[in-house]
Amino acid sequence: MAVGPVGLGLVDCHCHLSAPEFNSDLDGVLEKAKKANVMALVAVAEHAGEFERIMQLSERYAGFILPCLGVHPVQELSPEKARSVTLKDLDVALPIIEKYKDRLLAIGEVGLDFSPRFAGTDEEKEEQRQVLIKQVQLAKRLNVPLNVHSRSAGRPTINLLREQGAEQVLLHAFDGRPSVAMEGVRAGYYFSIPPSIIRSGQKQKLVKQLPLSSICLETDSPALGPERQTRNEPCNISISAEFIAQVKGISVEEVREVTTQNALKLFPKLQYLLQK
Repeated sequence: MAVGPVGLGLVDCHCHLSAPEFNSDLDGVLEKAKKANVMALVAVAEHAGEFERIMQLSERYAGFILPCLGVHPVQELSPEKARSVTLKDLDVALPIIEKYKDRLLAIGEVGLDFSPRFAGTDEEKEEQRQVLIKQVQLAKRLNVPLNVHSRSAGRPTINLLREQGAEQVLLHAFDGRPSVAMEGVRAGYYFSIPPSIIRSGQKQKLVKQLPLSSICLETDSPALGPERQTRNEPCNISISAEFIAQVKGISVEEVREVTTQNALKLFPKLQYLLQK
C-alpha cells in the first residue's frame, strides 16, 4: 500500500546543514531546496560540537529539517586536523543524544572509515568498531534507524551491522563493490545516492545492480556535488534522481516516487515529523 498521496516531494536522506559552508546563506539554500520539490532534509552530525546547532535548525525549520545525532568515524578538529574517532569522543556525545532522544529521526552519521590516513593501525580500526557497536546498540534501544558512513570499509561495515542485528540501515554514498552492496540489500538495508553519481563510475555500477526498492536519494551537502570542489546543495538532489532514471532506463517520476516511499519506510518517524 502506498504511503501518503501520489506526488510527494523528495527526501534528502543525508546532508550536513550545520556545516560552516552554509553559515551565511542557509535560508536561501533551503528556499532553493523547496523550489526543487524537496519535502524533507535529513540533517546528520559528525561530532558532539554540532549537536546543538542541528537541534536548533530542526526547531527553526520544524517538519522540514529532521535531526540525526551521531559520532562519525573521522573527527575533524579543524580543516587541517582530522583523526580516527575514540571512545572518549563518544562519551562526550552520549549525554547530549540522550537529552534529545525523543526528537531524533535517526542516529548518524556513524560508521567505519578505513582510509589509511585515518585508520592506519589495527588499534584505530578496532576503536572505530567499538564506537560503531555502541551506537548500533543505542539505535536499537531507541528504535531508530542508522545513517551510516563506510569509506574503504564496505564489507566490514555491513558485516558488523548484521552481526549486531541492525535492521533499519541507510548506507550513504557507498563506495564498495556492487557485490558487497548486494549483501546489504539481502539484509534489508537501503543505499542513498548523491549527485556525484554523474562523475563516478563506481556509483553508476552500483545503481545498475541495486534494485530501485533499495535506493534512496541524498546530497551529502556540502560535499559530493555534481562538480568537484564546488559546494553541493540539497536542491541538487534532482540530479541524482535524473541520473538513476537514466542508468536504469526508467522514468524520473518512478525514481522520485519509489525513493520517497523507500525513505518513508526506512525512517518511520518521517511521516509523523512532516505533519508537525
